[in-house]
Amino acid sequence: MKFVKHDLGQRAGGETVEVVLQGNAANVRLVDNANLQLYRYGQKFNCISGNSKDSPVLLEIPRAGHWYVVVDLAGRSGTVSSSVRILEGEAVNS
Repeated sequence: MKFVKHDLGQRAGGETVEVVLQGNAANVRLVDNANLQLYRYGQKFNCISGNSKDSPVLLEIPRAGHWYVVVDLAGRSGTVSSSVRILEGEAVNS
């Protein structure tokens, strides 16, 4: 499966990640290192989020750790580009 991985590095819990998409709707997933490995090998994994048609997508990092945002089309045709940034001092539910 083709996908784009954005390495967020070591993050604190409660931080908000903004993902901006251009192109087709895509799956946008926030995963830790263990779940990234499961995703890569096509195994069942846990993530935050899912298919996104609207941009930007805001995701909250649930706990401290090393995090990644993964963007893919889930086998659908089309193209998508993505950019990611950590929002300073903003919560997802604000």
